[in-house]
Amino acid sequence: MLNGVDVQAGTAGRIVVVGSLNADLTVYCERLPLPGETVHGSGFAVHPGGKSANQAVAASLLGGAVSLIGAVGDDTNGAMLTASAAGAGVDISRVRISQTAATGVAVIAVDSYGENTIIISPGANGTLGPADVHASGDAFDGASVICLCLEVSLETVVAAARSGREAGATVLLNLSPYSDIPQELVGLVDILLVNAHEASLFLGGAAISEGGIPEGKDKAGWERARVRFAELGLQCVVVTLGANGSVVLDSAADEDSKVVRVAPVEVKAVDTTGAGDAFTGALAARLAAGASLKDAAAFASAASSLAVTRKGTQAAYPDVEDVRRLLGFPSAGFPTTGFPSAPRGAPRGE
Repeated sequence: MLNGVDVQAGTAGRIVVVGSLNADLTVYCERLPLPGETVHGSGFAVHPGGKSANQAVAASLLGGAVSLIGAVGDDTNGAMLTASAAGAGVDISRVRISQTAATGVAVIAVDSYGENTIIISPGANGTLGPADVHASGDAFDGASVICLCLEVSLETVVAAARSGREAGATVLLNLSPYSDIPQELVGLVDILLVNAHEASLFLGGAAISEGGIPEGKDKAGWERARVRFAELGLQCVVVTLGANGSVVLDSAADEDSKVVRVAPVEVKAVDTTGAGDAFTGALAARLAAGASLKDAAAFASAASSLAVTRKGTQAAYPDVEDVRRLLGFPSAGFPTTGFPSAPRGAPRGE
């Protein structure tokens, strides 16, 4: 236990992840090209990816018992993706092999600062439908957390959220890639996970700064955002801020804990691809273990920080021992409440 953050392996409940599996075709370059420009790359790699597969692997490596529902093609990329997930301990028995569509792919460029641009071709992910969710109904029995994103159809996401709600699970929606969502889905979501840009879009363009708000006004600004999310039907929201940490907006919490700023863990970024998925998977793993939302977000912040220090996505994801070492367990503390500075013992860009 690190100031309330439990870093022991093992979870109290199962996690069901419904969504996408993609082969990441990644080119590394000094800088990202401008429109119409060609730049030289410095390396190429094919990695297992897809937001849902990434989230499932991240959660499993951090102690979660995870089942993945998705679709791949009958090809080498599909075999690579299922092997990677299974190798991380994910149950892939409900990943359907499509005979009509190739495995989805993502074309990714990563610059020397670790930033990226991504283009996705859905392939078999586009064939995943509500029927696949219904056919996997037993996976939801006794589940603790249902983990969703928007790399598959909204109809599929709604069907999975409905199944999760009927099973009594916590429904966690990562609103990425961003899209407007129907009110029915909003009503089924227990926790919304967004980055600052996605949060701003969801709130109708309301300004939310990635650390740019003056410190004296910071909490007041987030309090206004919390109230607005609650008015739109979302009581629990986590907003990730990249290198600036994250903010937990919990309208169901005690007055002093409705807005909690989670400090960043400073590292030298090598590849930010999949960092948000690492955060999502870690959050799901800790929620399934019974952690509070703010403690789960603190743990997820450390896990996602580790993920950006290595190239690739799933291969870069940490396990529980990695997080323990980062936090300096057992001597280092890790703040989970208020608006603290970075935790003691966190690496600072070395």
